[in-house]
Amino acid sequence: MTKETKSEFGPLRSFFWPVHNYELKKLLPMFLMFFCISFNYTILRDTKDTLIVTSSGAETIPFLKVWGVVPAAVIFMLLYAKLSNIFSKEKLFYVTITPFIVFFALFALFLYPNKDFFHPTTSADYIQSFLPEGLGGLISCYRNWTYSLFYILSELWGSAVLSLMFWGFANDIMKITEAKRFYTLLGLGANVALLVSGPAIVYFSDIRKHLPPGVDAWQVSLNYLMTLVVLAGITIIGVYWWMQRNVMNDPRYFDPNDVKQPKKSKPKMSILESFAFLAKSKYILCIAILVICYGICINLVEVTWKNQLKLQYPNPNDYSTFMGTFSFLTGAATIIMMFVGGYIVRKRGWGFAAMTTPAVLLITGVAFFAFVIFRDALGGYIAMLGTTPLMLAVIIGMIQNIMSKSTKYSLFDPTKEMAYIPLDQESKVKGKAAIDVVGARLGKSGGSFVQQGLLVAFGTISAITPYVAAVTIGVIVVWMIAVRALNKQFVELTGETIAQKPAPAPVAVNSGAETTTTA
Repeated sequence: MTKETKSEFGPLRSFFWPVHNYELKKLLPMFLMFFCISFNYTILRDTKDTLIVTSSGAETIPFLKVWGVVPAAVIFMLLYAKLSNIFSKEKLFYVTITPFIVFFALFALFLYPNKDFFHPTTSADYIQSFLPEGLGGLISCYRNWTYSLFYILSELWGSAVLSLMFWGFANDIMKITEAKRFYTLLGLGANVALLVSGPAIVYFSDIRKHLPPGVDAWQVSLNYLMTLVVLAGITIIGVYWWMQRNVMNDPRYFDPNDVKQPKKSKPKMSILESFAFLAKSKYILCIAILVICYGICINLVEVTWKNQLKLQYPNPNDYSTFMGTFSFLTGAATIIMMFVGGYIVRKRGWGFAAMTTPAVLLITGVAFFAFVIFRDALGGYIAMLGTTPLMLAVIIGMIQNIMSKSTKYSLFDPTKEMAYIPLDQESKVKGKAAIDVVGARLGKSGGSFVQQGLLVAFGTISAITPYVAAVTIGVIVVWMIAVRALNKQFVELTGETIAQKPAPAPVAVNSGAETTTTA
């Protein structure tokens, strides 16, 4: 071996860029795929909100999430599980992502321009005439069904394409040692995408100011935005196709023998058998608990904080200004934590890294809820700081949200994805579909149902805060127990040891031989 092969990363490079030069052929295409998927996610997220809120009102969104997004996620999971038994993994990727790209193109070119023809305004008016006013949002889902469909598919993009397809592919081709070094770096793609997609949305939305009267300005903006989405989607498919032919056939980057785990005697299962298989897997159940608990906790804390924020900034302009500052600080903290998180995973192991996110939420959540509940008794001390109890609650809540989001992106997501790697292909494909597409939605819906029930019983968000705090703490405790249980199984399956060293670059690849290294 050469001296370069035996050398290890220096401390500084190990922290910021723990990647061998030869590994760039594998890492950079994955980074580009992640960038394009996140780029589309941001554009679709902002566009779907604009369509629904400006046409149907914000009260339509809760109905869409409960009666549209969740059922669609379940249907998608069932179809995906069925298709996974029919197509190869490469064809499954194309079959899954192509309908999204086709729909977004057709929406801008065909559905939106002919919305007056497709939308059942007359029947919607008739239904609304005899239904309660409180169901107006549900009627709007029907009235503007093309917008509703756009909203649902935009929501599914993040779950289906980002969480399921991209991370499923990454888990198939990454070794544990590579995942510890690469996954947090890949996460930077999402943050870089925010820096590009945000200005792009502003630019193509402002173009409406320069159009002559009588022109449907939103149609023009929509055409540009969906063009970007389609181009990014084509890029995703192109990069995946290239990797299949230039990375997946290179033994330095991918060895099929590394991912072929012993399979059950019946690798092809029906839908009911798939659910039964997942329900009996303690390992997958623990991953599901992690995802659901995070969704519940973040929802419970965020709603309480945003209630405080609205009280402090009742003016929309002031509220928007504060949220702009909050978003900037969140992005900056996340980029820093991407490097710190990768270092923690490599040096302290999977269990410590996975436990960090619930620990952060527990500490910051308790601090936030305790202050909101008992702030009246601290009035004298708060006055000494030259601020008000409400403003201090807003600041503490902001810190809590920034820390929870940054640890989520830098530690929770990478460790969750790493947990899939030791599984056999049957568990990876169907377990990941059930957890990422359905589990994440159940987590968010679970938080909403808890708050709705408490609001019905007690009336206001301020009145339910102590109960929300108790539920949040209880859910985090369950989360931590699941992490401990999952860590034991993960160590058994992978033989993980703390502070594993990255594999050195091979000098040559001999036919039929495996490159070995010495510690």
